[in-house]
Amino acid sequence: MKNQLANVMYVAALAAVTLSSCSKDDNGPEPNPGEDGKRWITLTAAFPDASGTPGNGGTLAYAISHEEAVDPNHTVRIFDTGQGFSLKSQRTARVQGSDDGRFLYNIQYTGADGGVFNKYSVHGGNDFKEEGSELNTAVILGTSPRWTKAAEGIGVGVSFGEAQDPYTGQAPNFIYRNPKGKIRIANIDLNSTAITNTGSVDVNLGEEREAQGYHVWRADVPVLNAAKDKLFIGLGIRRHDVNGTVTYNDDGAISGWQTTNERELGTTTLVVDYPTLRNPKFITSSVAKTDNLSYRTMTQYIGTDGHIYQAATASGSGHQILRIDKATNEYDDSYEFNLNVALGITDAGIRAFRYIEDGIGVVLYTRTGTSGGYVALIDLNTKTATKLATEQEEDEAYSGSQFTFSQYQNIGVSGDFIYLPLTPTGKDGNVYVINWKTKEVIKGAKLVNQSGSHYLGAY
Repeated sequence: MKNQLANVMYVAALAAVTLSSCSKDDNGPEPNPGEDGKRWITLTAAFPDASGTPGNGGTLAYAISHEEAVDPNHTVRIFDTGQGFSLKSQRTARVQGSDDGRFLYNIQYTGADGGVFNKYSVHGGNDFKEEGSELNTAVILGTSPRWTKAAEGIGVGVSFGEAQDPYTGQAPNFIYRNPKGKIRIANIDLNSTAITNTGSVDVNLGEEREAQGYHVWRADVPVLNAAKDKLFIGLGIRRHDVNGTVTYNDDGAISGWQTTNERELGTTTLVVDYPTLRNPKFITSSVAKTDNLSYRTMTQYIGTDGHIYQAATASGSGHQILRIDKATNEYDDSYEFNLNVALGITDAGIRAFRYIEDGIGVVLYTRTGTSGGYVALIDLNTKTATKLATEQEEDEAYSGSQFTFSQYQNIGVSGDFIYLPLTPTGKDGNVYVINWKTKEVIKGAKLVNQSGSHYLGAY
């Protein structure tokens, strides 16, 4: 790897997940202030790995204009030879983007270069130029870090590790113990690609909760509050059955300790001071019990009103959006947005969430027993939702295909428009361009797909 910093504490850089948002007029996004004078919309897509697992082989990028995005006669062939730009990553890249669309940021995920940060400038089509030096974050965060653009120009990477075995003793007299572990954090200046601080938090959910078997298993989706003095890190929480026993793999090796689906502990978030990363505190919601770690997509944002709006969802299992109060930095348990209630259904699972402006947001969601994916505009102030029709949920050609937004990473927003590349795995699709003010849906550019692949974001 080239140009790595020697100092361990400054050997990483972690970037951005929030999407593109720029100034606007009624005709579309204004050009960004880049040297080429255009505001590009970058599409990303993932292809299968050597074993054929959909979406796990790497990530390609291709940038189009607003005019191309809304044109149903325009075709994007990102998988054709020489078309898509290959972002560096052995598996699906964790891509973030600057608000003006000028830059992409990526930390390579797993493999020999897992943990290496790259920054790219966007110039249209497959013209992406690597900017600055590569930075290796693996020494601090490991080779598979989770990270987001926690605020414009600021990346934060997090990782959970160093957990103990959830048992002690010898067979057959094993005794349960809480695995605890550590959450490591790195602050990144995305403009200069430098780490500005690192921290480590010993997980401590309290004696009572830990004695009940609750434990952290993942940290993700960090976001800064409006004042930029607090950092909020989403957590995955599981519960061991403290009265259970060890579990075994097929080969007879111990795999862990029995877990239980019984959960009373509400959605939990780690809060630390920023930029010092000190004074850790765990805050818990009494409104939802679903994790807020999402899956490869940002799910908590600063609202226009200064509060944090957080989708309580773990891989599409949740249907609530919570609020963290800007004054107290605690959950506001008097507030709840319930997607099921807003849509008049009972089986929605939020896969991706993007706050836009003045309480308006957009969600991608699935429904139990269906293979389709669904889109809704939401109003967090009035707690209402409007389902938007797309061909992927209705066309019989998509019946039975894998279309669950499982790897969806970014909902693109620029000006009055939302950009959604939607393709079931292995099937062609389109860029859907939504005017979030008028709710008009445009079925735009055609996206040509290939077996085991899918488009997974717009920036």
